[in-house]
Amino acid sequence: MPLILSYSLLGLLAGAFSGLVGIGGGIIIVPVLVFWFGFSQQMAQGTTLALLVLPIGLLGAIEYYRQGYVDLKVAGLICAGFMIGSLLGAKLAVMMPTIVLKRVFGSALLLIGAKMLFGV
Repeated sequence: MPLILSYSLLGLLAGAFSGLVGIGGGIIIVPVLVFWFGFSQQMAQGTTLALLVLPIGLLGAIEYYRQGYVDLKVAGLICAGFMIGSLLGAKLAVMMPTIVLKRVFGSALLLIGAKMLFGV
């Protein structure tokens, strides 16, 4: 399968899950880019952040807004914090050894998963 189609299908899958359950696309996209496409952890994370700019979630957000499921004030505040946090996190991530970054990412997924599954 050509890479253009593979990347497009990955985006479709991640977008569908994001719209369905509100997960961040990085939970799907980052591991797929690392394990299936051979990206470094930093490249996968940076690419994922780059694709999450405004247009990606716009249509889904409009539909949620139409149905009354968007708090614009909260979204704006989180967005402002996310912008600063992503810069700080990116600066830290590019300085870390890849193996350490993979372990941090994996640990975060395990903790989130345990909380969601078992309420731990």
